[in-house]
Amino acid sequence: MLDTFQLTREQIDSAYSYESYRSLIDTLLAKGQTTGPKQSEALTKYTQLNVQRMHRLDKTTVLMPELAEAARQLDRSYFWLVLTEGWCGDAAQIIPVFEHIATASNGRIQTRYFLRDEHPEFMDAHLTKGGRAIPKLVVADAETLQEAAEWGPRPEPAQELYWSLKDGQVPFDELTTRLHTWYAKDKTLTTQAELLALLHQLQ
Repeated sequence: MLDTFQLTREQIDSAYSYESYRSLIDTLLAKGQTTGPKQSEALTKYTQLNVQRMHRLDKTTVLMPELAEAARQLDRSYFWLVLTEGWCGDAAQIIPVFEHIATASNGRIQTRYFLRDEHPEFMDAHLTKGGRAIPKLVVADAETLQEAAEWGPRPEPAQELYWSLKDGQVPFDELTTRLHTWYAKDKTLTTQAELLALLHQLQ
């Protein structure tokens, strides 16, 4: 995490809410498009699948009781600033969990969404092994805007699987299938456990 870049309150205020992020994706899909400067049939297809994933996880995600309690017990308020894009499959598997945590926090956590390719300076302050991997969660104190923690782009076991498959030069379609199979079997539990550890760091 670099201390040389910090979002302004104006940038945070103008970022997407979850609802407006989802609305943006729906509007673009209606025109056969997705977020970001690169447009292709494949990216649009991924985005359509991601809408289905988010819709399902919005409805089916149940927080671990200790995670919901930790969110409620925060003694300060925070912005959860999320770098994402509509075509990103990992984001679709993870963002609904962020939203459930924010809801459980009784206002202590406010989520804001930033499109990666529209905020290169913010993204480049939070690279993963030099790459612009998303989603990336940056936690900032709501009063001072100082960064308090970051997480992402995937739960650790999924990240290890990704690196293993990538190092093995597994074709992209197979790589994404294996990753989404992992997410399906895990049922957000590892994501929740890692975010619980993050909340404990904030106490």
